[in-house]
Amino acid sequence: METYLDLFICFFKIGIFAFGGGYAVISLIQHDVVDVNGWISTKEFTDIIAISQSTPGPIGINAATYVGYTATGNIAGAATATIALVLPSFIIVLALCFFVSKMQGNKYLTYVFDGLRPAVIGLIAAAVLQLINNENFIDYKSIIIFFISMLAPLKIHPIIVILFAGIAGLIFY
Repeated sequence: METYLDLFICFFKIGIFAFGGGYAVISLIQHDVVDVNGWISTKEFTDIIAISQSTPGPIGINAATYVGYTATGNIAGAATATIALVLPSFIIVLALCFFVSKMQGNKYLTYVFDGLRPAVIGLIAAAVLQLINNENFIDYKSIIIFFISMLAPLKIHPIIVILFAGIAGLIFY
């Protein structure tokens, strides 16, 4: 029972600070589930990110579901982590709908959002930097896949890039 409470608290806290979506909270999730609680390893976390990116749905929710299942070994753990991650957003959006509709056009509210945008970009960049390690870049082939995948979405749809990266992984490894 303690693991469920720990999962709920962990993912509820992450959900509170999930500004900017799943990519912005990857570093928070990694810190709490790998470094602090040890529910999964760094390698498993990297696999979760890859799987979460490749499957339908938000990356943060997919990661929470996987971690919850892995930590408890059952669907109840997956549901606990997922609900805990989503609940703060639900509460905050409900409150913001009321607040923003009353404050629409307020210059101070605009200033707050102007300050949040660069912070979100910084959090996404931090997540990218944390994933650049020896477990993800095992040889020159993985570096080539990375650079092609990074540049390809400028001209090719991201789904096609994901499919080709998976095929390249099958061929190279």
